Amino acid sequence: MKPLETKIDNQHILYDVERIANIAAFSFDPEVLHAHGLLTGTAQGRGNTFFFQFEQQDLVLRHFRRGGKVAAMGKDRYFWTGLTRTRAWREWHLLAKLHAMGLPVPLPAAARVIRQGLYYRADLVTQCIPNTVSLAQRLRQGPLDEMVWSKIAYCIYRFHTLGVYHSDLNAHNILLDVQDEVYLIDFDKGEMRKPTAAWQQQNLARLLRSLNKLKRLEGDGFAFTDADWSLLLRIYNAA
Repeated sequence: MKPLETKIDNQHILYDVERIANIAAFSFDPEVLHAHGLLTGTAQGRGNTFFFQFEQQDLVLRHFRRGGKVAAMGKDRYFWTGLTRTRAWREWHLLAKLHAMGLPVPLPAAARVIRQGLYYRADLVTQCIPNTVSLAQRLRQGPLDEMVWSKIAYCIYRFHTLGVYHSDLNAHNILLDVQDEVYLIDFDKGEMRKPTAAWQQQNLARLLRSLNKLKRLEGDGFAFTDADWSLLLRIYNAA
């Protein structure tokens, strides 16, 4: 990985020259990507996530948006406190660090921060992890066997024991590929911390709330049980 920073007017761009050779032809604008036939799909979440191709790579574009009540203050505007403190810059560098540590995360490709006076807007582009679906999607297809739950538990344990804090560990941010290998995505506001039981248990509690919420909303169409959670905790605690 060879990160490079450049500035065009009020746009700060950080990218990996090993992934993006021609930054001049690169776009963070979904409409431009669509116009050039590069857009391949979208996913709805806090903000839109766009899938596209560039230089024979499958990439994912995420525009940073606020959630909850604070969105009314400016759904995609954040207060400027310096470039290195922007959410896009921090997540890009965190993903690069986690990837170098051998953890299963998407590889960062590019980030953009647009400064507008006291505020900024931001985008992040990562490589797409092929042939994956979220844990939420998998549980809609049917129950998972013990081996898969064990892999999920051990994956979370690996991140925790290395001091990786995920601020929004939920059923949509855990991916499974066709071999049931596990990945974590969306490290917005994530950080490295001293490993402690307090925040690690908060992470696990956040995941359980997510799974229970989906179970309440979808009922029998969502294959999650108390026994599944007990198994995950047993494997996590035994690791």
